[in-house]
Amino acid sequence: MSRGKRLYDWFDSRLGVEEGQEFLGKAFPAEDSFLLGEVALFCFLFLVLSGVFLGFFYEPSTSDVEYDGSVAEYQGEEMPEAFVSVLHITYTVPFGMFIRRLHHWAAHLFVASIGLHMLRVFFTGAYRNPREPNWVVGTGLAVLAMGAAYTGYALPFDEFAATATSIGYNLTVSVPLIGDFLGAIVFGGQFPTSATIPRLYFLHVLVIPAAIAVGLAVHMAILIRQKHTEAPRDGDVRAGGRTVDEDDDSVIVGLPAVPNQTAVSAVVFFLTAATLSALAGFLPVHNVAEYGPNDPAATPELIMPDWFLMWVYGFLKLLPTWLSFSVGPVHVSTEFIGGIVLPGLVFAAVVAWPFVDRTEEIHFTADPLDRPLPTAVGVAAVAFIMIASIAGMNNILASQVLGTTTNVVNPILTAALLGVPPLFGAVTYLLLRGDASGPESGRESSPTAADAGGGGDD
Repeated sequence: MSRGKRLYDWFDSRLGVEEGQEFLGKAFPAEDSFLLGEVALFCFLFLVLSGVFLGFFYEPSTSDVEYDGSVAEYQGEEMPEAFVSVLHITYTVPFGMFIRRLHHWAAHLFVASIGLHMLRVFFTGAYRNPREPNWVVGTGLAVLAMGAAYTGYALPFDEFAATATSIGYNLTVSVPLIGDFLGAIVFGGQFPTSATIPRLYFLHVLVIPAAIAVGLAVHMAILIRQKHTEAPRDGDVRAGGRTVDEDDDSVIVGLPAVPNQTAVSAVVFFLTAATLSALAGFLPVHNVAEYGPNDPAATPELIMPDWFLMWVYGFLKLLPTWLSFSVGPVHVSTEFIGGIVLPGLVFAAVVAWPFVDRTEEIHFTADPLDRPLPTAVGVAAVAFIMIASIAGMNNILASQVLGTTTNVVNPILTAALLGVPPLFGAVTYLLLRGDASGPESGRESSPTAADAGGGGDD
């Protein structure tokens, strides 16, 4: 018996390697859009690895220390230790600027890939019975991804980041009855206090990443347990040494997990790494040296959140102050309505949709053009978020683009937010209802394997 065979038998007797052979042959869909979930997974991996590197040099403290580094304008100044450590990472630590940029762009691509993945699932109807639980888990992962980005946004403790983070504090304390308690828990009291940065750092590097890791594990476990969706077949398919009927939804047709899908995943991994490296190498990120350390007595001229939170900022910009009201001792402010209630309703609608679009168990993906109502709802929702995001930049739109004031622009944006999404949705529905005349169809897959067990994508 060869050494290789003895080594294999040793592992097989202890880990049941032979039993895992069946999983290696599981079929995965040969659809490029199905790889968006893998992009998100790899971005999270790069976030963890780059975050570990940055964590070796970052100091989560607002205590003042004397700066003695390579930025001449701050030499000898007393500044918050968190800000000083970010300057040190950026301008002194070897590859520090590159890793910081990579971490930044990985966070943006992480959120973007989750969003695109959810759009693909929505428009192809892959959220339908029995995959509603994974849609809910995926929505939770999207919320956690934005939460991780927000908590990391404050950590440099420069003037811009601290001012932008204070918006989140104001929204937190605006919650009726329990706002001050929540502010004390998350921010350590009235923002900013000496406890603010340590608490946000704790949330950013441990609590939220752990929750994301658990969510990803649950997401993957459900994917493995359930059969993945696949594009409708044009006819009977010869795969895995047998013929699979075009309507047989008990069998999965696609690429074998090993070696085909493994090779595809490796390509996606390196393409993700190359994309992030190119972004980190050529595109700058937030310049902390330009803004300087946090100064409670000053406010930067232009404050706005990242693109994936801009729609929430848009709600805050458009809601009039007269919407605030009180019921006895309970005060409901426009900050609470625009920053908590409306975003909460948006995510509640996203979570609830699979239970609204109830149907019999579905195995195959759908052609969005054959689903007038869901597609119309999706188009209207995308238009709603886009217009709200534009509203978050109303000051730039007014002063730099239109040469006017926000008082002129805001009513127009409000009318657009209320009127354009229903209009787009209605037009989409009418166009698709007239064209929808056949069964749901989709792009042809490239089947090379068949699997009657649980699959790998939603």
